[in-house]
Amino acid sequence: MHSFSTLDYVIFALYAIVILSVGLFVSRSKKDNKTAEDYFLASKSLPWWAIGASLIAANISAEQFIGMSGSGFALGLAIASYEWMAALTLIIVGKYFLPIFIEKGLYTIPEFIEKRYSTNLKSILAIFWVALFVFVNLTSVLFLGGKALQVVLGVDPVYAMIGLALFAAAYSLWGGLSAVAWTDVIQVALLVVGGLITAYIALDHVTPNGGVINGLQHIFDVAPGHFKMILEKSHPEYMNLPGIAVLVGGLWVANLYYWGFNQYIIQRTLAAKSLKESQKGIVFAAFLKMIVPVLVVIPGIVAYVMYQGGNGTAVIDGVKEAFVGADGNIMNDNAYPWLIKTFIPSGIKGLVVAALAAAIVSSLASMLNSTATIFTMDIYKQNINKNASQKQLVNVGRISAAVALVIALFVAPALGNINQMFQYIQEYTGLVSPGILAVFMMGLFYKRATNKGAIWGDFCSPQ
Repeated sequence: MHSFSTLDYVIFALYAIVILSVGLFVSRSKKDNKTAEDYFLASKSLPWWAIGASLIAANISAEQFIGMSGSGFALGLAIASYEWMAALTLIIVGKYFLPIFIEKGLYTIPEFIEKRYSTNLKSILAIFWVALFVFVNLTSVLFLGGKALQVVLGVDPVYAMIGLALFAAAYSLWGGLSAVAWTDVIQVALLVVGGLITAYIALDHVTPNGGVINGLQHIFDVAPGHFKMILEKSHPEYMNLPGIAVLVGGLWVANLYYWGFNQYIIQRTLAAKSLKESQKGIVFAAFLKMIVPVLVVIPGIVAYVMYQGGNGTAVIDGVKEAFVGADGNIMNDNAYPWLIKTFIPSGIKGLVVAALAAAIVSSLASMLNSTATIFTMDIYKQNINKNASQKQLVNVGRISAAVALVIALFVAPALGNINQMFQYIQEYTGLVSPGILAVFMMGLFYKRATNKGAIWGDFCSPQ
């Protein structure tokens, strides 16, 4: 087992300094950014490569590196369905949804609801999304981030959560979407490199003889069930990912909702220089999505094979204890942090942990900015101060983001009993997404859809 060395701390500190420096530089260089468009939509100046990178940075966070790797441990490659179908979903969003959103000049997704249905429904959904971001998204990312740093660095998870929160707030609250997007470019490069390093080293250590190709062949041979994309009814995790029905039905609902009508995702595309630039960014993000399973699911399967042991698998001291909780339950989400702590050598470990932190911090910053955007533009300006100046809107955005972060910090520790956080997020979102997706799809493509029907559709969705 390789401990976190002085060199690792230096590398990790350099990462933090670079990200903060870039974020603050962008903030200072945008001194003329005094309007809501400047703060919330980066002055509509983002190029395609920044949009694509920022989309992935917002999406890939602790729930991917920690939660999805944990699901890879429990389910196998079938969980990659979320990622590969997301790539196709992004193309659909870019082709059919973005032209409408950009033509209407939207700041937020609820604004489309107001233009198509009513102000009342817009307010209902705005409140719902703010609550969702604060109590589900922000809290889960903070919790998993704290848990990861606890396993890897041995720090108290509460202190780790506070540190991650302050780090994300340091540049995102002041610089708005510009600071978030430009730091995302660096963070995506770092998380891809760090993820590939972890996958490579994990495969190299799964057999006594080593070798990445040998390791890949070994995990396929000893855990063939973990490479099935469609789970059979006899599979113990069938209820978490129930076979073909998910691929042709429910997963499409979740993907279209998440990538097409999710504020902290779609906000980047609304900040593009043009529709064409936005669509190119979508294609770039779809390409990056295709490699995510290599970064997170394969390491989870490697950890599963090591935990199971058997002929041809390297014997690892303490592997059983690493995955069994005090209550006797299997702790699937320990897979990725355990691999880092156990196999990544000193020096490289600092880079890999920095990549993990990059995934967490970039998502936190994105969620904070989007929470602030919806609260400011759809709740504050609409219902509290209709005549707010541009400066007031920017200040309210900063304050609301800070308040959301504080609330999430208090709630996050309560998530400690959930073993597969990625599944938790997907299941909660899946509960409410069908009705919301139906409202948007009918609003986009069916002229006879009514406000009353849309309201009933939203309220009946969770039933």
